[in-house]
Amino acid sequence: MVRLAVALSPELERRLLPDAMEHGHQLVARASSWAELRAGLGEHAPDVVLVGAGAGTFDRALLTACDALGIRVIALADDDRQRAAARSTGLHEVLGSQLGWSELEPVVVGLAAPDAEPPGPSAVRTIAVWGPAGAPGRTTIAVNVAAELAAAGGRVALIDADPYGGATAAALGLLDETPGFAAACRLAGMGALDRAELERLAQPCTTSGAQFDVFTGLIGAARWPELGAERVATAIAAISAQADTVVIDTGFSLERDEELTSDQFAPRRNAATFAALQAADRVIAVGLADPLGLGRLLRGCAELAEHVDPAQIDVLVNRVRPGALGFDAYGQVRSTLHRLGGIERAWLLPQDVRGADAAILRARALRDAAPRSALATAVREYTAERLLGGRGEPGALGDGAPGTRLLDRVRRRAPHYA
Repeated sequence: MVRLAVALSPELERRLLPDAMEHGHQLVARASSWAELRAGLGEHAPDVVLVGAGAGTFDRALLTACDALGIRVIALADDDRQRAAARSTGLHEVLGSQLGWSELEPVVVGLAAPDAEPPGPSAVRTIAVWGPAGAPGRTTIAVNVAAELAAAGGRVALIDADPYGGATAAALGLLDETPGFAAACRLAGMGALDRAELERLAQPCTTSGAQFDVFTGLIGAARWPELGAERVATAIAAISAQADTVVIDTGFSLERDEELTSDQFAPRRNAATFAALQAADRVIAVGLADPLGLGRLLRGCAELAEHVDPAQIDVLVNRVRPGALGFDAYGQVRSTLHRLGGIERAWLLPQDVRGADAAILRARALRDAAPRSALATAVREYTAERLLGGRGEPGALGDGAPGTRLLDRVRRRAPHYA
């Protein structure tokens, strides 16, 4: 038997409470708002508080009060926006309000994890963003993919695991005095990386009403020995256990020559990149849309395929513009990738100086700084199609010619892309 306190909509009460009573649970408090419920917590001492995830029935103050008294909180969300808002407060037990009591019962009594109903339909849990040398936009893609995933619902963590120096903190306007991911790796090496430490090290970043956690990267490139292979793998696993989706900004180098040195126990600079790639369900390979950038991308993808299943690799070509590749820049990029690399499908992102500059100047994700820009639209469409299984905001790419609909819109807005 579980002692329940509830703050639910009338419809949810009528549907759920009779079944809860039939399962032998005791209703000790019933309130119409989170404030009313919080006021009676000490008097009624429930084991579990069951609330709607809406603003009227759930608030961070209620969660704080329950945490102080050791009371579990389970929220029922009507949609992805409510789910994301509830999870942004730090609440992990968020379920769909459409579930029946038979599905809620194992969670209420503590026999099942709340993630029996995941926040999103995608099977992609860990995403590594890689790209060759030359600043192709790895951090830009990682930051904005994380923001889009967070806005779609679910708990998202962004990790800066670049052993050559972190950039996510600067891109999002976060303090980088202490590298959060390196600290997580040190604790992982000591076996002390628990949930409390992860919450302490993560910096929250809010975007369009949603929130994701950021583990900032190295302050200086000289600190790369802190990112050992085993430590990085353990830290990623620990973060993945607390988040629904993890996005990792990796380094560019895939060299293993350092392992040929006489000291086989010395730290390896690229170990963090290899550990991130091995942990990933999906790898986003980012390259630049110019002759030099495409050459680096093609050679890099061939090398990447030696470490990652090619079926897990998505190729994104950034900064597509006619100046570097002629009149039909999009056609030239697709033709080059197919002819020289056998890459039949790639996602093409337009050069969008105004949108990118707005994001840099405001130190925000594109969906906040320039939500209607061409680059924001392209990233949103890729995320919806490939990482959310078609779920998300309208405008998925769709028709077998990636970027076609986006290109038509870009041409209408800015003829110089034609």
